[in-house]
Amino acid sequence: MKRTMKKMVSMALTGTMAVAVLAGAGTSEVKAADKAKIGVLVADVSGEEAQGFRSYYENYIAGNYDVEFNYTDALQSAEDEKTAIEKFASQGCQAIISFSSNDRVQQIETCEKYGVYYAVASGVLDDAQYETYKTYEYFAGQVGPGNDTEFEAGKDMGAYYKEQGVSKVAIYGAFIPNPMHVYRVAGVLNGLGCTYGGESDMNAIAGQIFQDQTVDLSKVEGDVEVVSYLQGYGDTTTDELNAAIQKTPDAFISVGMATTFFAQSLSEAGISFSDIDSFTETNGNSMKNGTLTYLAGKYSSSIGPVFALVMNAINGNVIRDEDGNAPSISQGYLVATDSDTFDKYSVSDSGDAPIYDKETLDSIIGDNVTFEDVKTLVESK
Repeated sequence: MKRTMKKMVSMALTGTMAVAVLAGAGTSEVKAADKAKIGVLVADVSGEEAQGFRSYYENYIAGNYDVEFNYTDALQSAEDEKTAIEKFASQGCQAIISFSSNDRVQQIETCEKYGVYYAVASGVLDDAQYETYKTYEYFAGQVGPGNDTEFEAGKDMGAYYKEQGVSKVAIYGAFIPNPMHVYRVAGVLNGLGCTYGGESDMNAIAGQIFQDQTVDLSKVEGDVEVVSYLQGYGDTTTDELNAAIQKTPDAFISVGMATTFFAQSLSEAGISFSDIDSFTETNGNSMKNGTLTYLAGKYSSSIGPVFALVMNAINGNVIRDEDGNAPSISQGYLVATDSDTFDKYSVSDSGDAPIYDKETLDSIIGDNVTFEDVKTLVESK
């Protein structure tokens, strides 16, 4: 249910939370009798990317701010997500950060019902969903690659292999119909110089993939042959992976999670592969041994701005853009095609000095912080 904006500050200040604003530089420090409590919805608990995100929140952020993070186990369904939000609300969580995407519409509406702030930290709402929910009182916003950015990431990856002279590839589609993976796959096909159902336009390709709920290889035409398409690690069997390998593709192009599930098999087969994933230790090792040849990656602290949005909301400064809408700010990817570049990005976001460190986040957490402050910082990274 949509509520009036007039209640925002009063609702956000209920309970024991108090904020002391420091003079100078526009930064503030949270002073609270009780810690801020944030619930985190997760679908993947085992992947290195997910573990890196969790470590950043629980170790670095919780070590520098008066906040407690409560994590779910792996969420398998929309009902699991709804139940988790209700549990967090009953435990006094003031905000939810979502890394799970079974049903984000239901997530937003459930948070609205219980008066709990909600932000998206992995993927984004599709355009129609954002238009519907952008003025909801408890929607604190989303920071991450938008669908256009996802398409361009896939396109650049496909174009890289086309420029390398590949003649046939296999594609791994991760979680179709998840929008971010659909747009990545659409981009890969475009970058390879392929059409899908006769279409090369981003939205036309993505629309057909959404409709097909897969990639129908009979619809793919172009100079580069797509010899196999695998969909979702829960849907891909060892036999299917081996069948794809037996077709001896020049490259295995993945739009997510291949480095978690297929790296060893592809390395043993001597097939170079790519991924849109993160700068993790496993990915670093795969790039050093020469099998991972292209990575469009996120870094662990890239989720820092989402934390800033929910902390501002909890503290009474609900960030809105110039039109009064919840922030929707796109983040790009860092690309590595060699170990030196990989190491440069990996080292720069490690340990006690992440890219979004406390000093950086303090510049966008405070009573006087605006949408433009957050947007400018995110776009500068």
